[in-house]
Amino acid sequence: MTLDKRLTFKEMCAEFDVTPRTLRYYEYIELLSPERDGRARFYHPREVARMKLIMRGRKFGFSLEEIRQWLDMYNSDHQNRAQMEAVIEFADKQMGELQSRLQQIEESISELQALRDQVAKDL
Repeated sequence: MTLDKRLTFKEMCAEFDVTPRTLRYYEYIELLSPERDGRARFYHPREVARMKLIMRGRKFGFSLEEIRQWLDMYNSDHQNRAQMEAVIEFADKQMGELQSRLQQIEESISELQALRDQVAKDL
């Protein structure tokens, strides 16, 4: 995307594979602020970059409020030590959550496999 390129609402939805409802919600909660021309919305590279960060945060399992804080840190003119430490803290906390979920999923798979194998044996 060139610096002067902007995406329409429909293009933004397609680019990030999100529903119009999702995109409107992100605007409603002020994670995104597109340019408006009447009823049309246009997303400049800054908003596209913010959406990339939002999608990355969602993929990592962060809440929308945590993503807002993350975006606020990136909005500042410079990142200071406290901001970088906050990012590390967010990441460490979320990695712990993801590790816990992974362990639960692995246990469930193991239990389901044992059940399946027992039923197959009984056939």
